[in-house]
Parts: sequence; C-alpha cells; structure tokens
Amino acid sequence: MQQSIKNDIRRLVEKSGKVYVSSVNEEGFPNTKAMFARDHDGMKVHYMSTNYSSLRVSQFMNNPKACIYYCNERFFKGLMFTGTMEVCTDRETRERIWRNGDEMYYPKGVDDEDYCVLRFTAEKGNYYHNLTKELFPVEELEEESEG
Repeated sequence: MQQSIKNDIRRLVEKSGKVYVSSVNEEGFPNTKAMFARDHDGMKVHYMSTNYSSLRVSQFMNNPKACIYYCNERFFKGLMFTGTMEVCTDRETRERIWRNGDEMYYPKGVDDEDYCVLRFTAEKGNYYHNLTKELFPVEELEEESEG
C-alpha cells in the first residue's frame, strides 16, 4: 500500500469524532450505532465508552465479532475495520478514555458501575476513496514505507 494512502487512513481516524460500531444480535443480524471515537493504539486497537447495561455490551459478550466504520461524508471516504470487541471494566482502561463532561452520562465518575469501555482489535481493513477500495490486513498500516 502506498504511503500516501496509509497517511490518508491515519488522518481519517485522527480527525473523526465519531465511529459507527456494528455488533451481531442473537438472531445473527448486524446492529449499527454511532459512538464517540475516544482513543486508539495505532490502527489496530480502538476505544469507545458505553453503558455496561446497554444492549451493545450484551451482544459483544455473546459474540465478539464486530466492525467499526470511520467516514468523511464531505469527500466520500470510508474506512471499515473488521475484528473483535472486548468489554473492559478495569479502572486503568476506564481512566484512559475518561473525559471531562462524562459525568453527564456516568454520574458516579470513572467508578460508575454502568461505565465500561469497548476495546476493538482490528484484523482487516477496507478503505474506500476516489471510487476505489483498498483491502488490507491491519498490520500493513503499521509497516514503514518501502520507498
């Protein structure tokens, strides 16, 4: 993959304030929800927060298969990652993505029993841009340019 495309992908993730997260329900159908894009480790691991009592959490606990989608509507670019989702309740992970104002959703703060973190680990990617698509293993994004 060209370095310029890798840079475009990274920029899309960095500038996105939201990400569409898809889980699989008990009947095998996809369920998609927009969420705040909170943090990421490279392009492989992505973090979102949600309520532990949410439907999405129970779906991921039953079936960790997931996909996330970042997009730039203005320039019609989209990035889909497929992989697995983990529900994290440990304090370290919760603190990592906690932001001022989150008390609005979780009144008891970082220790609120209804606050948890979704940690998505990407395996494959599909980047759509300029009427073309790039299919790639996520590790390819972490490799240095060959030129």
